[in-house]
Amino acid sequence: MYPNAVSLTASDNTQFNAYTAFPTTQGPHPGIILLQEAFGVNGHIRNVADRLAQVGYVVIAPEVFHRTAEPGLEISYSDFASAMPHYNAITPEGVTADVQACYDWLRAQPNVTEKIGSIGFCLGGRLSFLANAVLPLAAGVSYYGGGTHLLKDRASDLHAPHLFFWGGLDQHISKEKIAEVIDAVEAAGKPYINTVISYADHGFHCDERPSYHPQAAAEAWALTLAFFQEKLR
Repeated sequence: MYPNAVSLTASDNTQFNAYTAFPTTQGPHPGIILLQEAFGVNGHIRNVADRLAQVGYVVIAPEVFHRTAEPGLEISYSDFASAMPHYNAITPEGVTADVQACYDWLRAQPNVTEKIGSIGFCLGGRLSFLANAVLPLAAGVSYYGGGTHLLKDRASDLHAPHLFFWGGLDQHISKEKIAEVIDAVEAAGKPYINTVISYADHGFHCDERPSYHPQAAAEAWALTLAFFQEKLR
């Protein structure tokens, strides 16, 4: 088990572990729920949590595969087949229970403000959209959230402005599916920022994936931090 883990109980009485990261500076600090890719709360996700903590956020990253996987599961980026059973078992109801437990944990921390946001990558990008729909968040961010179009009917439930990132070279998420998501948010009259980086592929933010694009990652991260600074401070 990785360090800084907490064990939480969701409303369906399932238990799960989550990675946490705390700023070293005096609080109080805003909170962020960080949602994993299809490969577990792995080194990359923990690194993102640590980076957010370094700039002043209390972060919690839940293991959303906990209903089907052993605690601490990490899957190689080259082995999506092993992730598929867990990926396919994800349900909006289960994730809602998990993110609610994470939200409650953040609110219970003495050094966390009432401003809480979410961010997710890949699968987590979709789940961050759902978190924004089911929790009273102040900001939501989704990086290349495959399957988000399946949740487009939840656009009218979004509580907070949402920042989307997509890779223009992404073969997993078509322009049509991106349009479905953005059109739904637009029709619901919800505030958003939609960013397509034409020269980036799926997974461009992750330096452990072949599709990593350092420039696109740096540009998206700078906008992410500016967005959180504006919405959560």
